[in-house]
Amino acid sequence: MTLQRRRFLHLVAGAAALPALPRLASALDYPTRPVRIVVPINTSLYDNLDFDLVRDIAPVAGLVRLGLVIVVHPSVPAQTFAEFIAYAKANPGTINYASVGSGAATNVAGELFKAMAGIKLVNVPYRGNYLPDLLSGQVQASFTPILQSLEYIKAGKLRALAVTGATRWDSLPNVPTAAEFVPGYEAYVWDAVGAPAKTPVEIIEALNKVINAVLLDPTIKVQFASLGAEPMLMTPGELGTYITSEIDKWGQIVKTARIKAD
Repeated sequence: MTLQRRRFLHLVAGAAALPALPRLASALDYPTRPVRIVVPINTSLYDNLDFDLVRDIAPVAGLVRLGLVIVVHPSVPAQTFAEFIAYAKANPGTINYASVGSGAATNVAGELFKAMAGIKLVNVPYRGNYLPDLLSGQVQASFTPILQSLEYIKAGKLRALAVTGATRWDSLPNVPTAAEFVPGYEAYVWDAVGAPAKTPVEIIEALNKVINAVLLDPTIKVQFASLGAEPMLMTPGELGTYITSEIDKWGQIVKTARIKAD
């Protein structure tokens, strides 16, 4: 997780949580002490966790989904996403794509694309910021958060070929979705809120209501859109179903691509 995204998540969580406190204290005498938000490690990647995400965590509410964009250095001889796929098929293993580490979203999104498009790309995992090498052409491509790459795309330093969401993003309206060329392909970075499994239902429902109310604020929606993100409005039940499907989806990719944590 980059520092920029970490700050973004803190702002989102703070915006969602702060308005909730007075109302919840009045209705439910909750919370009676400071609420801690814990960021768990990847349940699809690690097989020795001391908790079960589905069993031990009660879904509360979605927060945000951040889109990824498939970008290449301008030296890559592909002007469109279709040309990129054709070039990769004609030159297997010659395109390197940067990620922030094995098992990160920027890695598994690439591995899913490789499997579905039938191409061979080489992952180059970084422990730090890979953008300098991407901007210099040291690596040729990346499945990178829109938030992180938008200014470089606008400046012509990176070429945006496709976004990884189900629909086009307002911040990159002329960039197609990868699914327009590889049907069914979809990948997001997303954040949500959960609580201990035995949390009373009325508290979960109250938290969900308040968080969703914040996410529906027009100002929040506009700010999200400008950053290549969108509110993740869900009921607790919908979030639970989504989490299960995401664990299954990415767990399969981790297994078939033999991804190991750094």
